[in-house]
Amino acid sequence: MYRIFIGLTKLLIGLAIGVIAFTTQAEKTISLMQAITIAEKNDPWLHGNRLNQQAINHRSIAAGTLPDPKVSIGMMNLPIDSWNTEQEGMTQLKVGVSQMFPRGDSLAIKQNQLKLEATKFPLMRKNRQATVKSTVSQLWLDAYLAQRIIELIENDWALFEQIAEVAQVSYSNVVGKTRQQDVIRAQLEIVQLEDRLMLEKQQLETAIARLNEWLHVYDTNNVAQTFNFDAQALVFNVSSQLPELRLKRPELLKAAKYSRNHLAKVLLNHPALLMIDVKQQVVEKNVVLAKQQYKPQWGVNASYSYRDNMPSGDSRADLFSVGVTFDLPLFTDNKQDQQVSASIAESAAVKTEKLLLTKQMISAVEQETRQLRRLSERQKLYQQQLLKQTHNQAEASLTAYTNDDGDFSEVVRARITQLNTKIAALKIDVEALKSVARINYFFTHADATSRQLTPHTKNVNTALTQQLGDQ
Repeated sequence: MYRIFIGLTKLLIGLAIGVIAFTTQAEKTISLMQAITIAEKNDPWLHGNRLNQQAINHRSIAAGTLPDPKVSIGMMNLPIDSWNTEQEGMTQLKVGVSQMFPRGDSLAIKQNQLKLEATKFPLMRKNRQATVKSTVSQLWLDAYLAQRIIELIENDWALFEQIAEVAQVSYSNVVGKTRQQDVIRAQLEIVQLEDRLMLEKQQLETAIARLNEWLHVYDTNNVAQTFNFDAQALVFNVSSQLPELRLKRPELLKAAKYSRNHLAKVLLNHPALLMIDVKQQVVEKNVVLAKQQYKPQWGVNASYSYRDNMPSGDSRADLFSVGVTFDLPLFTDNKQDQQVSASIAESAAVKTEKLLLTKQMISAVEQETRQLRRLSERQKLYQQQLLKQTHNQAEASLTAYTNDDGDFSEVVRARITQLNTKIAALKIDVEALKSVARINYFFTHADATSRQLTPHTKNVNTALTQQLGDQ
């Protein structure tokens, strides 16, 4: 009994020293907010998106410009018997210019279409930022979970080693009820704990490697440094404190007041859905543009012809010509009519895209909300009962064993149950925060300047919410 008491004393001292050493160890850490800020600041996709927007704006200016005039220069009606420019009156040096005009209002429509298309890029950036925030949050939480599980295992490592040592001493001195199988069981648990520790370290390294992708520094003014991947390799840990993520628009998700129609109206301000609105308006311009093909295409041309003097020395009059050309779209069945029909069908197809995406978003929000509710219930169960009960069970089994009134296997089993309960409670906390991060993505709203919709689009949104309510 005395040897067992000494072993337990060593166990408590070892645990205290381990905790002190762990807390005083200085490590480079990155918080969740720091990771999100770095990822958003150094996302090359955002820079590329701005460049694409500039390209569309430049194309819109070019699209509203008339095609370049064509100039022609030619020598006409040369006599091949003498090649003398004075011999024939029809011989002339002709300089002409022609200008074509697009059909109807095609230029203005194309220009407005490209300007409208450029408005989707701020929405794309807003959606990208929300996606990056959600993705980085989940990767950071994965790293946090693995790191905290490693800490829990390492904190209990000395405990299991001391238990194995106590069992070995007790068995060697024939003290108490310790049997050889108890010693083997204690050693087996240490080996399994070591395997579990290596698995969690693998999970941590994987999560850190995936998170590193988003922390890569991107500097447009120093491209060489941007592509120096060796210099940007980061070695870090995540913060040891669990961050606080607040749920956006929690009033919408309360079971007593929940309405799919209300949720759909809120989701219609999401940049991903507003991008479909822009796409629909762009496609509708194709319908108007296709109808311009029924109108003729006009062109004007003018030319000046210089004629040499006659062989007698008398001068010949120079010539000036002007004309108009246009085509006649008479056979429209297989061309213009089909182009208009195709544009109308394409416009109608975009409306189904918005309905499908809205339904997917509603389903995802409902799925995450139900999961979050169950996780909250499990959090209460663990905090109020399971953690306390497993702790009490572990202490009671150890006390009974030290008084020769308990089974050694029960001591080990109780300690493993306590460790598993702590890890399970930690996983629930992390999964709840990951659900919050995923839900918050759907409540991302575009800026006021980016969500200006035409009256037609507003009518489409109203019809969409009515369809969702009928389903």
